[in-house]
Amino acid sequence: MIPVTSKPAGGFALPGLSTARTDSAACAALEGRRTGVAALLPFVGPAVIASIGYMDPGNFATNIQAGAAYGYRLLWVVLAANAIAMLFQAMSAKLGIVTGRNLAELCRDRFPAPVVWGMWIASEIAAMATDLAEFLGGALAFGLLCHLSLFAGMIATAFATCAILALERRGFRPLEAAIGALVGVIGACYLGELLIAPQDWRAAAFHLVVPQIPDHAALTIAVGIVGATIMPHTLYLHSGLTQDRTPPRDDAQRRRLVRFSNREVVVALGLAGFVNLAMVMMASSAFHLGAPGMTDIGDAYRTLVPVLGPAAGALFLVALLTSGVSSSVVGTMAGQVVMQGFIHRRLPVWVRRAVTVVPAFAVVALGCDVTRAMVASQVVLSFVLPMPMIALLMLSAREDVMGAYAMRMPLRIVAGAATVAIVGLNAYLVWAAFA
Repeated sequence: MIPVTSKPAGGFALPGLSTARTDSAACAALEGRRTGVAALLPFVGPAVIASIGYMDPGNFATNIQAGAAYGYRLLWVVLAANAIAMLFQAMSAKLGIVTGRNLAELCRDRFPAPVVWGMWIASEIAAMATDLAEFLGGALAFGLLCHLSLFAGMIATAFATCAILALERRGFRPLEAAIGALVGVIGACYLGELLIAPQDWRAAAFHLVVPQIPDHAALTIAVGIVGATIMPHTLYLHSGLTQDRTPPRDDAQRRRLVRFSNREVVVALGLAGFVNLAMVMMASSAFHLGAPGMTDIGDAYRTLVPVLGPAAGALFLVALLTSGVSSSVVGTMAGQVVMQGFIHRRLPVWVRRAVTVVPAFAVVALGCDVTRAMVASQVVLSFVLPMPMIALLMLSAREDVMGAYAMRMPLRIVAGAATVAIVGLNAYLVWAAFA
């Protein structure tokens, strides 16, 4: 039996605003009248938006540290983390497509009230922690690129974020196009970095597939890479974004839509994986021999310019700025989905924006180290991450939720092992942070 698909209250974009052309193309694709890339295009967007969570400023901090300290030797960790991310984002999208509801809504319907309230509160705390890294990253990039104070950079980041979010009023397509363009900018910047920075491609290929943990400190950094990769808010968000598409009318269309979604996940998160690998490789080329202790993003930029030239420094700042602004937009979208799903309430975007950036302004006002604050925010996320991962795994395996689309045993074992590994690694990260 297939669960009934209905238009939920949890989608982010306003209903009825998708263009007639997009709807027509989507219907043609679901009916099999469009094939190949043309069939996939009307459904591109959800995974692209979710992929921003895998390229946020928190990833910059951990990847720079990994490349500077250990060169290429932790590339395999980035690859493994990206593969797990693909699996769970595909699970989240499939859950939304099959049930017509997002992960937060299903948790509210299926779990006891105390669990639901706990998950919602934890998710809101995670939203603030996520915004802290994203907002500070964007502000730091604005400050370095435009010679502004950190406070002025934060105000500029806030205005840029709100301007992009305002596109929601025109429907989901303009918003997705803007975020997709920002993803393209990040990818182009790091492609440029790889072309500028000299690389030992043979060594990079070797360490991409041969696991190696040189010492205890490398294990801590590896755990940090994994902890900064799987983001709680993208698991909630992706299941909600799939609902802003033309709904399938029958089982054949539903299966076709799941296939389209899986392909988009592979492409979008493949790009995110490339960016993360490029971050580590660039840091290895620029800092591993001359500055292996590099951990600060601002210092990384100031060191990068004399080592690789001003073009490399400019590309780094543009990528960081784009990452900070776009991930801040996506974080706000995820917060809306979480609140609507768990408690059926929706705040105006500017109110949510104001609430979640308070910690970032507090960090600047108190004179705290920006990079340390960004790393600390990843520790907070480590506490929250097990909740959506376990919930997603449980719901995806239940036939009363997914019907014939329930996860089969081999994939349950793989996803379960990945969940145990991620939860264990994040627990280690938390322990190491306070040890």
